[in-house]
Amino acid sequence: MVDKVKHTRKRGRTRISAKNQVTLPVDALARAGLKIGDRLRADVSGPGKITLVREDDPLDRFAGALTDAYPDGYLEELRHEWD
Repeated sequence: MVDKVKHTRKRGRTRISAKNQVTLPVDALARAGLKIGDRLRADVSGPGKITLVREDDPLDRFAGALTDAYPDGYLEELRHEWD
């Protein structure tokens, strides 16, 4: 029964499923530096070619960027106005 479900494939190869899903080989992910949770964008790079590009998280890029926007103590003063 298992032989009917599992097909032996050459290393580094995959297929498109009936649901248009693809399982990426672990060694390819590791060589590309991709890990669980990475967000990817699929770009068409030519006939029969799709390139997966890791997208940066904008929160990671901009978090803490405005640390010098207000003088020291200003935000604490605003918070105390609501007390």
